[in-house]
Amino acid sequence: MQVAIKRLIANEVDGQMGGVKSIPSPAISADERSHEVDHPSSQVAHFGTEQPLRLDCGVDLSPFQIAYQTYGELNADRSNAVLICHALTGDQHVANVHPVTGKPGWWETLVGPGRPIDPKHYFIICSNVIGGCMGSTGPASINPATGKVWGLEFPVITIPDMVRAQTMLIDRLGIDTLFAVVGGSMGGMQVLQWTAAYPGRVFSALAIACATRHSAQNIAFHELGRQAVMADPDWHGGSYADRGIHPHRGLAVARMAAHITYLSDAALHRKFGRRMQDRELPTFSFDADFQVESYLRYQGSSFVERFDANSYLYLTRAMDYFDIAADHGGVLAKAFAGIATRFCVVSFTSDWLFPTSESRALVHALNASSARVSFAEIETDRGHDAFLLDVPEFFDISRAFLQSAGKARGLTGNKDG
Repeated sequence: MQVAIKRLIANEVDGQMGGVKSIPSPAISADERSHEVDHPSSQVAHFGTEQPLRLDCGVDLSPFQIAYQTYGELNADRSNAVLICHALTGDQHVANVHPVTGKPGWWETLVGPGRPIDPKHYFIICSNVIGGCMGSTGPASINPATGKVWGLEFPVITIPDMVRAQTMLIDRLGIDTLFAVVGGSMGGMQVLQWTAAYPGRVFSALAIACATRHSAQNIAFHELGRQAVMADPDWHGGSYADRGIHPHRGLAVARMAAHITYLSDAALHRKFGRRMQDRELPTFSFDADFQVESYLRYQGSSFVERFDANSYLYLTRAMDYFDIAADHGGVLAKAFAGIATRFCVVSFTSDWLFPTSESRALVHALNASSARVSFAEIETDRGHDAFLLDVPEFFDISRAFLQSAGKARGLTGNKDG
């Protein structure tokens, strides 16, 4: 079944600075950041040498750890578990105060009391992906073999590797089948990988603003960001941690370039236009004369306080390599052949990073596989980041889909969630 939903939503870029003076983010010391890398402020699952993670590159990663957060309680028959998969620069702190930035969870619009994914009804799990920098093993972690930070000696990882690690965490938690796997962008890629690789373990899937493979344009933007990082003199071939420094400038530029792709031309024009920042006339210099310039600089400077540069390289590369159909002779429908998982696919009209055409291709493949799938295209000018913002239509769709799946699953007590 396909359901197309198009409505014009409020024109606002939530959480953005438009027309406001940049407020510097609180300074985070290198020690504070490195503490979260290996000793995170969340739950941690440790896997020893007897439980290696087999990576697509042919390397067995061990020992390793996965940092995660949970919300709510697992019911008696363990049927109400919902796995949240985070996007490129997200982490496990989906619905709690972030330990580094002090900001609210990155998806509190969707996850939390009274929200579509309510801990009153579901046992919610969100883990930091392998290759991340908020507690799960990645290039910023200590290599137990050397006692030094992994850096570029860390093996290259893929989306399937991330999901394989998540299955080990789910096993550790004693959960056989997930009621739902939910995610947007890179998180949506993980959702699709879960359903293709472990269809019997996923009852329902909510895939948002994503695609079954990365486009050439998206790979190109990622390469631009990686080159910005690697061109920073403080990068030192990825071994900056040994020198006690961080390539802030390169990573900030990478974030600025990427952030432009998360928005839309209409949203940027409406929010900023060509308005000046704290001045009436141009300075005839390369200062941030325009509000949009100030906003992007703020985005770059705040990002480097919480994210590792090498992790950025690794995670963008993992997205580039993602291509579900590649393992099925290039035929996408074969990846989902005979699948019983219930799907809801959501796209946004102004998302040019993962356009609706990508979602439609996924829906067509699912239909060809006789899968249960609903599809919603939401009209908005907020761009790719719309899935993180206050979009009532998106919340209504998510709530209705989970309620319907819950009824089919036989969950009780989730009438309002």
